Amino acid sequence: MKERPILFSAPMVRAILAGDKTQTRRIAKDVRHPDLGNVYAPGALVLEREPQHVIERACPYGRPGDRLWVRETWGYNPDHPGMPWHACYRADPGMEYDGIKWKPSIHMPRAACRIKLEITGVRVERLQDISDFDAEDEGTRIWAAEVQKNGNKFSSIRSAWQAMWESINGSDSWQANPWVWVVEFRRIA
Repeated sequence: MKERPILFSAPMVRAILAGDKTQTRRIAKDVRHPDLGNVYAPGALVLEREPQHVIERACPYGRPGDRLWVRETWGYNPDHPGMPWHACYRADPGMEYDGIKWKPSIHMPRAACRIKLEITGVRVERLQDISDFDAEDEGTRIWAAEVQKNGNKFSSIRSAWQAMWESINGSDSWQANPWVWVVEFRRIA
């Protein structure tokens, strides 16, 4: 079992904590075939009908049974500076406190992590192949509820997912329909 860090935005952290997010999609980059050593576009693994165990071993996020520790925007409690066990998290309600100097998720040390995930499945698919059920498992409802407070309305969970994806990856990212790694997980801490 391996353990790797993974970045999540504040709305996605809230969705994980609420139990609404059990999947994440990440744009797939070229990978080395675990047996042959050749470099493949991830879609080629699917199109060439590689067995599931090959796809799992090629996934850069891990395979079922591996663990992910969540990196999120964080800061030290100003009453206890420099002590990771007194970390504050931007995703928590009421964290508008001015005394906290927020640090980007990429700089979160392992000691400050509060969320651990266990990978339960991985696959490769085209972005636009997402189902309504998978869009819900992406934590889309929590994100959409936050965005709708600003007057945005979505006709379906899938259209909300598309808007969420584009807000993270850019306005042309949905239309590009890239191959993505789908990582399914369950929260263990």
